[in-house]
Amino acid sequence: MPARKMRVEIFNGSGDRYTITFEGQVTREKALRLLDLVELLGGVPTVNPGWNRPTSELSKIDKIRLVVERSFPIGWFSSRDVQSTYEEEFKGPISLSTVSTYLSRMADRGVLTKNGTSNRRRYRIVTEVSKVSSFMKGNK
Repeated sequence: MPARKMRVEIFNGSGDRYTITFEGQVTREKALRLLDLVELLGGVPTVNPGWNRPTSELSKIDKIRLVVERSFPIGWFSSRDVQSTYEEEFKGPISLSTVSTYLSRMADRGVLTKNGTSNRRRYRIVTEVSKVSSFMKGNK
């Protein structure tokens, strides 16, 4: 696989601009580390910083959202991916139909974007970067 080059520009609330350039083989792990750095610099707010309550007090939809935010911050995922991760993390079963319903509701609310047919549906977290990218594609 050829080396890739990725450049990220971050503007924080003070008007400072950071430019990070990454050259090499881009992997999910490296991209996640880069996103962690971006968050530390104040360029991207956390999706939901209010997870202060114990997980036992969270509703199922909140638990699913927590799983999505922790385990799938970038890239596409399926209902089965979320179901498997949910059961691992919370040590209990959840039906695939429940996961699919909540993911669909989250997509309707603009938290997620969805792609594919009903039996091959994929989801991704909506971020400011993906909103800008979608906007740019629509104007070409």
